[in-house]
Amino acid sequence: MMGSILRGSRPWIAAVLGIVLLACTQVPITGRESLQLVPNNQLMSLAVQQYDQTLKNSKLSTDAEKSAMVKNVGMRIAAAAENYLREVGQPDKAEGFEWEFNLIEDDKTANAWVLPGGKAAVYTGILKHTQDENGLAVVMGHEVAHALANHGNERMSQGLLAQLGGVALAVAVSQKPAQTQQLFMSAYGVGASVGLLLPYSRLHESEADHIGLILMAKAGYDPRAAVPFWQRMNEEKGSRPPEFLSTHPEPETRMAKIEEHLPEALAYYERAKPK
Repeated sequence: MMGSILRGSRPWIAAVLGIVLLACTQVPITGRESLQLVPNNQLMSLAVQQYDQTLKNSKLSTDAEKSAMVKNVGMRIAAAAENYLREVGQPDKAEGFEWEFNLIEDDKTANAWVLPGGKAAVYTGILKHTQDENGLAVVMGHEVAHALANHGNERMSQGLLAQLGGVALAVAVSQKPAQTQQLFMSAYGVGASVGLLLPYSRLHESEADHIGLILMAKAGYDPRAAVPFWQRMNEEKGSRPPEFLSTHPEPETRMAKIEEHLPEALAYYERAKPK
């Protein structure tokens, strides 16, 4: 039936559908098909510029111990992500990451994000919720999972189609730089501004929870820390949820899904624990 529809349609419809089909890729661990129209090297170029600008406009934490903890936890989970891709025969998806983790001094902002290529930021405001390395590993596993699944590319692809008429990223950057930068920041949840568009859908958030559990477990962190961390986050969200919870699933749904994925994650954790 699809063939007959395409034969009777305008050529541009068939062309668009063809591009969409070719642009679909499979998300690691979950296997979901994801639409990714934007070349990753272009996104990484934007990411470096945005990351440098964010660090320039922010105050990096001078707490050596906390900064070292963020870098250590982040790099362990990043290594687990790359190892997983190699183990499942997708080493090409591990290429291009140049991981960097920085702690930004902002106690009012409970947020964290990872850009294409592995440029990451954690805000000090989330540390009161993480409490220790295991809690931080929940956050970093979740954010590295977004990067591994290329959720931002999917959001950018949707945004380019919906907001900028489906133009190529390079064209959007040259012709509509302000809109493109805002779209990029929104797609990756960069910054602390309440005015930013919501970064991810609930599907992406649930998927990042699942993948993040596996990554933190492979890195040697106990995935059972996830439930109490999300409970702490939800208990203190008040009338306006932290940025980190902006589009996340309802607490009951999240806990149920995490409990559902814990046996899988614990199997990885048992193998990763020192004997």
